[in-house]
Amino acid sequence: MADSAPQFKEETISKLLQQHLSNQKIKVNASALKLITELLRVFVSEGFIRANKEAASEKCPLVTIEHFEKILPQLLLDF
Repeated sequence: MADSAPQFKEETISKLLQQHLSNQKIKVNASALKLITELLRVFVSEGFIRANKEAASEKCPLVTIEHFEKILPQLLLDF
């Protein structure tokens, strides 16, 4: 069975961080980049799980953006 967990390339996360850091001289070391990538993976996985549960509670066969919008406030508070 294939691993269905989301995966993010560290290079992509690094480029996104550099784009949004206010000081371009700031560098993110390899350990911090791995941690940030893992936190992003957990965040996305948890969001999907919660949205899926919301859809199931409504007996909806598909997860829609509305399901995600319903769980987003609590998800952000939990992280």
